[in-house]
Amino acid sequence: MKKFTRRIEDFTCEHCGAVVSGDGYTNHCPKCLYSKHVDNNPGDRESNCGGMMRPIGVEIKQDTYIIIHKCEKCGKEIRQHASPDDDINTIIAVSVHKD
Repeated sequence: MKKFTRRIEDFTCEHCGAVVSGDGYTNHCPKCLYSKHVDNNPGDRESNCGGMMRPIGVEIKQDTYIIIHKCEKCGKEIRQHASPDDDINTIIAVSVHKD
């Protein structure tokens, strides 16, 4: 069973440079949707990979956007709920882009 560790952390996106204010659930940049592979389980910061997690697709589940990320370093894929602060135009662009 996955465990979750809430961490309130601000960060600067390593992909687009946006300054992001974290709320404890923030795991990707709301501007470009990129993330960073730092966790084995959400919030644990135990991954040694550190690769950039590129948004490669979007799923819709019960009127919620799910962003699919793929690590550019190790290939791990994860699915994360979109945030209300995420740029809808970027979500749309990712949803129609074919990896």
